[in-house]
Amino acid sequence: MAKKDNKMDMPQTGAGLVRYFDEESVGPKLSPQQVVVVTVVLAIFCFILRYSA
Repeated sequence: MAKKDNKMDMPQTGAGLVRYFDEESVGPKLSPQQVVVVTVVLAIFCFILRYSA
């Protein structure tokens, strides 16, 4: 006969593995350069509004 421990068996998990899906999400596709340009333009616009009056 097999020896039975008094330990409780836990269910198996993904062991910390992350699953990535290849599905495309809906929305605008922006490159990192476009994000930087939009951020700089917005910062300049806010600066001009702050010190224009």
